[in-house]
Amino acid sequence: MKVRFTKMQGAGNDFVVLDATRAPLALDANAMRRLGDRRFGVGADQILVVEKSTDAQADFAYRIFNGASGDEVEHCGNGARCFVHFVRNKGLTDKRTLRVKTVNNLLELRLQADGGVTVDMNSPVFELARIPFVAPHAKPRRLVQAELWPLDLGGTTVFVAVLSMGNPHAVQVVDNVDTAPVAVQGPLIEHHASFPRRVNAGFMQVVSRSHIRLRVYERDAGETLSCGTGACAAVVAGIRMGLLDARVDVDTRGGRLTIEWPGGQGDSGADNDNHVLMTGPATTVFEGEIEL
Repeated sequence: MKVRFTKMQGAGNDFVVLDATRAPLALDANAMRRLGDRRFGVGADQILVVEKSTDAQADFAYRIFNGASGDEVEHCGNGARCFVHFVRNKGLTDKRTLRVKTVNNLLELRLQADGGVTVDMNSPVFELARIPFVAPHAKPRRLVQAELWPLDLGGTTVFVAVLSMGNPHAVQVVDNVDTAPVAVQGPLIEHHASFPRRVNAGFMQVVSRSHIRLRVYERDAGETLSCGTGACAAVVAGIRMGLLDARVDVDTRGGRLTIEWPGGQGDSGADNDNHVLMTGPATTVFEGEIEL
């Protein structure tokens, strides 16, 4: 079958976006991997499938699939920004504020005057069972509000803050992201026994209270140029460690994101005061058709 697609990127995190609002797309994991393959397909970190919403609270729904494994994943902040430009460019809506349903979230997205998109990423989750994280026998270090858990990586111990932004993250502070052992420690953290659903590993360098540099080794994908939920997780962790202010610029290898969080105790379900806001770019790269 032939499938029309749009290739997009947000701060270097790239996506194949598919329109399933008019008719469902029956694509299996093999087809998703083919789309994500950078040599034999289109090439992307993730595949976004835009659908009609069955939820009265949402304007649209979309599903997210890993470009390397073809598996469905929970959340993607950079993809959410691309989604806004996609539905507007395709004439599916003229709204500047949209609500979209994902597999485990209802997100509010706002298109800014300069073309940037602000995504309400909802509240961070710190409850270990909901991340999920199985605590090791050793006790965590306490740093202001944060708990830093020791992970044994086969002779090396690192201390990470663990939380969920709709998907699991483990964040450690490093002196310099350029020399951080991302390629070595990233897969060891991703597959660590303490994370039953595996985890995204973040390496954060604090430049100032309003500026960090970040690299993220993502589940299934390896290191990507940018990770929106990873940027949110890093800033939340840094604020809870007492290292950062409420508004932080995050420089990734693919570009800059701005994250805002007022601080707090995580997902209480009470109101929006504890939500994380992420603002950044989204761009269409090209469009085409592929035989699957």
